[in-house]
Amino acid sequence: MIAKLETEKKATKQGMLDNVMRQFDNAADIIELNTNIRKILEVTNNEIVVHFPVRMDNGEVEIFTGYRVQHNNSLGPYKGGLRYHPTVDIDAAKALAMWMTWKTSLAGLPYGGAKGGIQLDPTKYSNAELERITRRFTYALGDNIGPELDIPAPDVNTNPQTMAWILDTYMSTKSPAERSTNMHVVTGKPIGAGGSKGRDRATGYGVFLTIKFWAENHNINLKDKKFIVQGFGNVGYWAAYFLVNDGAKLTAVQDAYGCIVNEDGIDVDKLLAYTQSNKGSVLGYTNAKTLEDSEFFSLDCDICIPAALGNQITAENASKIKAYLIAEGANGPTDVDAEKILLKKGIDIIPDILCNSGGVIGSYFEWLQNRNGEIWSLEEVMEKLEKKMRESFTNVIETSKKRKVDMRTAAFVIAIERLEEAYVQRGIFP
Repeated sequence: MIAKLETEKKATKQGMLDNVMRQFDNAADIIELNTNIRKILEVTNNEIVVHFPVRMDNGEVEIFTGYRVQHNNSLGPYKGGLRYHPTVDIDAAKALAMWMTWKTSLAGLPYGGAKGGIQLDPTKYSNAELERITRRFTYALGDNIGPELDIPAPDVNTNPQTMAWILDTYMSTKSPAERSTNMHVVTGKPIGAGGSKGRDRATGYGVFLTIKFWAENHNINLKDKKFIVQGFGNVGYWAAYFLVNDGAKLTAVQDAYGCIVNEDGIDVDKLLAYTQSNKGSVLGYTNAKTLEDSEFFSLDCDICIPAALGNQITAENASKIKAYLIAEGANGPTDVDAEKILLKKGIDIIPDILCNSGGVIGSYFEWLQNRNGEIWSLEEVMEKLEKKMRESFTNVIETSKKRKVDMRTAAFVIAIERLEEAYVQRGIFP
């Protein structure tokens, strides 16, 4: 099961931070990163923790803890999602913020990296309570976010509505003359609140595109190729949607509630409609059978897409994986020890900072449109996204071949070298 027991949560969160540091150290050693720049990139710029009260529907007041970690902004404003989940804490936010720095750098965007969220289980609160929690969190963050400083976006258990609440609250704190100039304080907004067409599918589409590019690179036709997806939220659904439209076959889905499988193929849109009427769960879907969660990664398939939480593929289950390609739709789904096992088995991994970067690229497009007062068509957004993703993928493949390293190491090398170049050219104040 994706959802971890309380006793497991702490280890998972610490593991994510350990993973990102080991990945960074590996790439930094390869490029012989300047020692002083290494010291800068190893730490976060700011770690913000806020405690704030919110009145519940029953009249009682509950205290919440929110986080925003700003890792690095040498390339531009901090950028990264806000998640609502019981596992959110300072270590998880630090790890995710670092990954965002590498992700935006790899994509060639004028952004740095940040991440954050609130430590809570959103299923335990009403929509009205979640709105008040979100608005109060935004107010507590205050001037620590801003359209040219730090731009949040949706993440686990947050969505366009969450961003609309943040936008409205933030704008309400500004003078009337300034409000329209702050539309780009968040991305991933609903269309009517200044959002961009295509932003809803950008991350999942990016996952699909990297799989498509990888297949082209290996002269593989995706038609009838079997794939499995862990997580059937926004990323998992859209990745599956585009893959099926390209001829691939979805055979299994796992979410926080359980796992379903159908070797003959699962209808993506029918499953989505079912989950929407079943409190988000895939369990009970009539056109598939239930499978033990522990068996998910051992299923016979060509492509595995972990699109849920971090540290799902570990040394304990890596040896069971039969897929020849893992496309990381989630952030940090594969730990370092598991990756060693997978690479030794000859399994290719499209790393998270490349695979799921469609989301932040789509956010960049939305930010640009808000900033410039433009409105792009869906076709224009998707075309620009594909071009940007192909550039990133090609750079990673070429670096991988040139340096004789795996794709993740290559992606980290590109990202860190861009940051190093910025520091070398600008110098370090004072």
